[in-house]
Amino acid sequence: MTSEAQKSLLAARRIRWWEPVLWIAAFASPAVFPSHALIVNEIAIVSLFAMSLDLVLGFSGIVSLGHAAFFGLGAYTAALFCQHVNPDPHLGLVVAMAAAALLGVFAAFTVLRGTDLTRLMVTLGVALVLLELANKLDWLTNGTDGIQGLQFKPLLGTFEFDLMGRTAAYYSLVVLLVLFFVSRRIVDSPFGATLKAIRDNRLRAMAIGVPVHARLIAIYTVAAAMAGAAGALFTQTSGFASLDVFEFHRSADALLMLVVGGAGWLYGGVVGAIVFKLMQDFLSSITPQYWTFWLGLFLVVLTLVGRDRLFKPWTWFWRGGSR
Repeated sequence: MTSEAQKSLLAARRIRWWEPVLWIAAFASPAVFPSHALIVNEIAIVSLFAMSLDLVLGFSGIVSLGHAAFFGLGAYTAALFCQHVNPDPHLGLVVAMAAAALLGVFAAFTVLRGTDLTRLMVTLGVALVLLELANKLDWLTNGTDGIQGLQFKPLLGTFEFDLMGRTAAYYSLVVLLVLFFVSRRIVDSPFGATLKAIRDNRLRAMAIGVPVHARLIAIYTVAAAMAGAAGALFTQTSGFASLDVFEFHRSADALLMLVVGGAGWLYGGVVGAIVFKLMQDFLSSITPQYWTFWLGLFLVVLTLVGRDRLFKPWTWFWRGGSR
């Protein structure tokens, strides 16, 4: 590796001054705004989900409309593990990530060939197959009723999940923070540089000796594990798992978050999730029937005007982030 490339990777790994401020604000929000702890928890979960999609879409160029398959599998695995094996949330989280990663390994082979349209249909098909399986295997999943009334052990043996959602919010934020820096380490490494080369020109990457298929399988597996972690957090902090976790709208929402926050930038999923969920919460509180119209209008304006122009007052902070 040349000295210039090494300098570029080292510069990308540096923590910018505003990053600790962002994370401190995130961890302070459940204590400062206790009545909003539940939405903080939800934002942390969808941020992790959107970030996992960004690894395959923004950094690797793999389009997907079925990322909810990994989210849903993680959710149901955590629920079944709690119900039949052990209610420890830490073990459940690890098992859910392993199950989603295993599915990711097999699903990765379906996206190695073909066009973007083919990948869209195949990934969507995987999610729909799992949705139908969860519906039909009612002896295991309770079908349309879902798995309800789950009781998990306290976190670290001490912190009970409370109705206000403060413990859940901190739990999800910690998992998000850990997996964010794991993802950052990946994308700012030589491995991450090869992913970007594959994204920009797959044929050229193959020509210079990059093992394209192995790289794509590896990152798809990592992203699937992270999406499974998001699904497990959803189940563990809500106490149930239903067919909704496999629905198409979850994959679509993650894509919209990346549109809002920006793909190919790890903070894009976080920023997009914050903006998307806060707008959803605010608009649905003032116009319960028409909030989707205003959200759609915002997305149209964002697409036509451009993210940089629309958010110009503060985008210069974002540009220093990890890419």
